[in-house]
Amino acid sequence: MSAAQAFLNRLEERVASRRNVSGESEPSWMAARRQAGAARFEAMGFPTKRDEAWKYTDVRRIGEGDFGLAQNADFSRSTAAALGLPLDAIRLSFVDGMFSAELSDLADIPAGLTVEPLSQALNANHEAVGGSLGRLTGVDFSPFSALNTAFTEEGAVIRIGPGVVVDKPIVVQFFSRANDSPVMSHPRVLIEAGARSQATVIEHYVGEEEAANFTNMVGEILLERGAILEHYILQEAPLGDSHVASLHIDQGRDSRFTSFNINLGGALVRNDLVADLNAQGAEANYYGLFFAQGRQHVDNHTLVNHNEPHTFSNENYKGILGDRARGVFNGKVIVKRDSQKIEAHQSNANLLLSDRAEIDTKPELEIYADDVKCSHGATTGQLDENAVFALRTRGIDEQTARGLLTLAFAGEVMEQVTLDTVAERVERTVAGKLPERFNLGDLVEVSAADEADSAQRSSS
Repeated sequence: MSAAQAFLNRLEERVASRRNVSGESEPSWMAARRQAGAARFEAMGFPTKRDEAWKYTDVRRIGEGDFGLAQNADFSRSTAAALGLPLDAIRLSFVDGMFSAELSDLADIPAGLTVEPLSQALNANHEAVGGSLGRLTGVDFSPFSALNTAFTEEGAVIRIGPGVVVDKPIVVQFFSRANDSPVMSHPRVLIEAGARSQATVIEHYVGEEEAANFTNMVGEILLERGAILEHYILQEAPLGDSHVASLHIDQGRDSRFTSFNINLGGALVRNDLVADLNAQGAEANYYGLFFAQGRQHVDNHTLVNHNEPHTFSNENYKGILGDRARGVFNGKVIVKRDSQKIEAHQSNANLLLSDRAEIDTKPELEIYADDVKCSHGATTGQLDENAVFALRTRGIDEQTARGLLTLAFAGEVMEQVTLDTVAERVERTVAGKLPERFNLGDLVEVSAADEADSAQRSSS
């Protein structure tokens, strides 16, 4: 029996047992999709290093894991508040993949906006959900998307009506608990943005320090003409968690999608981000930051398909790796035949804080049109000793100088972030995770306090 078959059998038994107890029923099309997903996962098996898309990432820790399923969504409100983002937001919360009404805040949702858990959306109108669910991410995309299709039980459905501008950010929050034995979840996130709508959505993954669970997420975003969506993935999963995610975006005419993919946690992390620019005027902006230490492994794969002329994409990913951490970046831009007058730029820069840290980077362009503006590049290095020296001549000690330069390196991406709460959270997290000799935690706090005092004086 293969590892995939054994894994599948364990999971099927546990899911069937839970459904028998709860008496859950589902539409026939959902059952058919589950069967197709399970069959495809079994046929594909877990990816290995012989697979080109996974050549740098070993997923045996997932395949060999004996993961159970969460039985409830119990979680301390005070712990959730401490781990979550302090934002005035519309909030949908999940604990080990199960919806928590207690930790969610769905009051005062404006007209034209729907935010609800997937289970509720299916119960209310499963045919409407079924038409969009799985439209972008099929079972053939990867073994993990097939596995998600087979065992999706919960997730988030967000629908933004035509012309609706959502003032508050929408936070989809995933908490990972320190259970007696590890659990897995396969959430689905579906976002549909109507013509000329505008919103900000944050997916936040965080958990208790001792958690060691597995999250396998699939997200699908559909943007109609003129829709504007700012999308954040803030991944702060515990250092024992495994996190696999794919996000697919379908963009209509004059739509604009901005992605902030920030990875700070997790033992094994794999992200796939795919955007299809399917009409003129569509624009995709990718900003990424991954910070890893210890033996963390973070793998980012991105793809932009310029399927029509007069489309634009820009990508800037930064990696900071310390100790024996390993990072992977594979970014690909495909310009389809006759997609003239497009512009596509891609950059990946990496900073190694240790001689044992490793990065594998591969920016790619495939161009089948002749009237285009495209660029791509990658750099990897350590801190500039001349810059360290320049700071030291200004009275800054060497350790602090190195820390400040590291934060400045991350800042080239973070300065694009429009939500101050997210930017400050990331800055303080990165400062706290830098080697202790950098002594930056207090420095960041003092800097924030100075800024607040200065602002107060100005207002008075």
